[in-house]
Amino acid sequence: MSTARDSRPSPALRPDLAPDWLRPLLAGTRTLRPGQIGTQRIPPPVSGGRRAAVLIAFGEGQHGPDLLLVERAATLRDHAGQVAFPGGSADPQDADAVATALREAEEETGLDPSGVVPLVQLPDLYIPRSRFVVSPVVGHWARPVAVRAVDPGETASVVRVPVEELADPANRFSVAHPSGYTGPAFAVSGLLVWGFTGGLLSALLDLGGWARPWDAAVVRPLDEAWSWARRVHQEVDGR
Repeated sequence: MSTARDSRPSPALRPDLAPDWLRPLLAGTRTLRPGQIGTQRIPPPVSGGRRAAVLIAFGEGQHGPDLLLVERAATLRDHAGQVAFPGGSADPQDADAVATALREAEEETGLDPSGVVPLVQLPDLYIPRSRFVVSPVVGHWARPVAVRAVDPGETASVVRVPVEELADPANRFSVAHPSGYTGPAFAVSGLLVWGFTGGLLSALLDLGGWARPWDAAVVRPLDEAWSWARRVHQEVDGR
């Protein structure tokens, strides 16, 4: 949830400060085009749209590199209940997309923006349903802190998911939406990741060299996929 505040300087992008394990990903983004990372093949409008940004925060946890994800509250107007990268709409006080991404991540998860090194801004992506023009900002979460759902009315849960878990073929499949959309999905930490975030995650795994062969021909209807993700997590926890 955005709050009024004085504008503050936006940290500069510092790809030179990326750890060695993130450098293949940064190298892969140099020639990146929106069609390579978006689930929708619709270019952002020349004007209009709702400006937004998300923070793709790569940290280093007990199980190697991980990513910070949030589960949106089920009561929200846009993308209720979906799993996403921390982020949201731009405020007039935000200097740029980096400032938006860091501010929103702090408001949603309690992340300390000073502990994140912004590395690169990916091409803008368009989400037709909500008319958001989203700027993904990749950062190294160099000094992580404990995170949580700051506002339960906006965020249901906050998780750090290991890249290894995301890349596991057993956790990957395709999801089919009633609208006819079919795209990559993940079942991790009892959550279903699909849509905009699923497509972006799939591209990041490819660019970073983490992806392993998985069967995209395994397609689950959306409702079934939600239940399957929760059931698999419960079975793993019960072992």
